[in-house]
Amino acid sequence: MSSTWSAQAQSSLERLASNAYPGRGIVIGLTPDGTRLVQVYWIMGRSENSRNRIFVREDNGFVRTEAADPAKLSDPSLIIYYPVRHTGRSHIVTNGDQTDTIHEALTAGGTFEDALTTRTYEPDAPNYTPRISGLVELGNEHCAYKLSILKSLHNDPVQTQRHFFHYEHGIPGFGHLIHTYQGDGSPLPSFAGEPVLVPLHDTIEANVETYWSRLNEENRISLLVKTIDRQSGAADIRIVNKLA
Repeated sequence: MSSTWSAQAQSSLERLASNAYPGRGIVIGLTPDGTRLVQVYWIMGRSENSRNRIFVREDNGFVRTEAADPAKLSDPSLIIYYPVRHTGRSHIVTNGDQTDTIHEALTAGGTFEDALTTRTYEPDAPNYTPRISGLVELGNEHCAYKLSILKSLHNDPVQTQRHFFHYEHGIPGFGHLIHTYQGDGSPLPSFAGEPVLVPLHDTIEANVETYWSRLNEENRISLLVKTIDRQSGAADIRIVNKLA
């Protein structure tokens, strides 16, 4: 079975490498040694405004997007936000300001699902970019991690489709990937189907290299990898910024 999973995961990496514009992406899974959960997040862009960004880690472990050159920032909406925050033993990663919605809900005793029920896809017609989100809850015996996508109905804003994927156990050496777009296009076609199986490695550097090297060189902007120790809760983060 593991050889079948390895083949599937490698095939997913090859598809990612051949996709010129998967948009923003999230991977969550488990290191091969089973000791740490992993969150990967990246951003891509085609416009000057979208490409003018970097990831910045704060002292509290949160990560925010920031304009690489503030003078060139024309519109901060949808591109300046916190992709990574945590509260207690819950670690959040998303592609927009729904990070704050989830953080506030969890802090108040609510749930990931309830928080995202209050949100929709992004208001960037005609793409209606999906909001993708992930959560690791250490100590949750019934769910190792969660992924979600909120998207329009075939680029029609008539309603929001809210999909949630719960993974009961992490699979050592594997994670699940979800991203915003199927590929390039006009309008951009939203991701379809379930998150796909992808490989993960024991070292944070190997995970950075695996995913950064497979993103389209022209369109990639920034990538982060966060690891979370399952026992202690200690977290580590590495960031790659194209405009560093």
